[in-house]
Amino acid sequence: MSQTTITSTSADHGVTLYTLRNAHDMRITISDRGATLVSWWAPDRYGRVADILLGYPDSDGYQTNSPYFGGLIGRWGNRIANGRFTLDGADYLVDRNEGNNHLHGGDSGFHLAQWQVEVGADGLRLTLESAEGDAGYPGNLLVSVLYNLDDDGRLSIDYSASCDAPTPLNLTSHGYFNLNGGSADIYDHILAIAADQYLQVDSQLIPVKAASVAGSAFDFREPAPIGPRLAWPDPQLTLAKGFDHCYCLRQQYPTVPDQGRNVQPLREVATVYDPGSGRQLSVATTESGLQFYSGNFLAGIQGRSADAYRKHDGFCLEAQAYPNQINGPDAEAVILRPGQIYRQTTTYQLKVR
Repeated sequence: MSQTTITSTSADHGVTLYTLRNAHDMRITISDRGATLVSWWAPDRYGRVADILLGYPDSDGYQTNSPYFGGLIGRWGNRIANGRFTLDGADYLVDRNEGNNHLHGGDSGFHLAQWQVEVGADGLRLTLESAEGDAGYPGNLLVSVLYNLDDDGRLSIDYSASCDAPTPLNLTSHGYFNLNGGSADIYDHILAIAADQYLQVDSQLIPVKAASVAGSAFDFREPAPIGPRLAWPDPQLTLAKGFDHCYCLRQQYPTVPDQGRNVQPLREVATVYDPGSGRQLSVATTESGLQFYSGNFLAGIQGRSADAYRKHDGFCLEAQAYPNQINGPDAEAVILRPGQIYRQTTTYQLKVR
């Protein structure tokens, strides 16, 4: 039985921080602003405790949070080309906050919202009401996310949502990890992703086609260090200034029936291992896509350490639908309609080897 406890403390700007602590004194701190993952304190193989999440030193930075440190992203994680989509014959224009494109929910995304909190036996539940017209989206939306930390070092994130009119929905968590606790960059981290294809992008990081990972820098079917791959002469790495691509996760069957749809079961899709600390992070999800981002634009951002972050000081593994999927042939799969319940489960489990 889990012995996880949840405590709260007040911070600046009316923010409350909630700390989940398991029986082994592993601690995860979550803010009610943006349902944000703030810190994850965990020991290495020598018992030395460090924070494996990147973030700001106080609540000030999270008021704008341009890197999206730890934020709960919505209504749409990742990009929508030209900030436009058509839904049931009607054209919609949503916030364009990255050039001509829509990114991570726009100027007033969920990562900046004040969420309502309920502490229960099943974990920390945060809820948010997103009104029709927010960022240009149709329909009123009610979103819930449940965080739970168990005694095996597994952080579970269970999402659900309902609406009163059809709306695109693609939720994700934008935690930045560094398994050495910030003592070095992520070059030595050894990554594995269960995907045979990834989505190649154009100069605006909008997907243009699916491509095989075979023979490319993107092939993490077998574990490989991140640093050497970043040095490969690959045009896709040049475009993105590193990895910022969605992997098409392997499908697992049988699927799970859910309100007339067949969805993927929860299955492990990625692992990251840091040889220096012995920490290993495993990711499992019900989603079809996994965005691997290698922290290409961290340089100069002041985090919790005395020195500012550098490029590739952290990585993200964001479970989600495909970027710009609302404008593709499988758009219906990312439309939430009245009477349906959006569901997603993603877990991050930390162990020491």
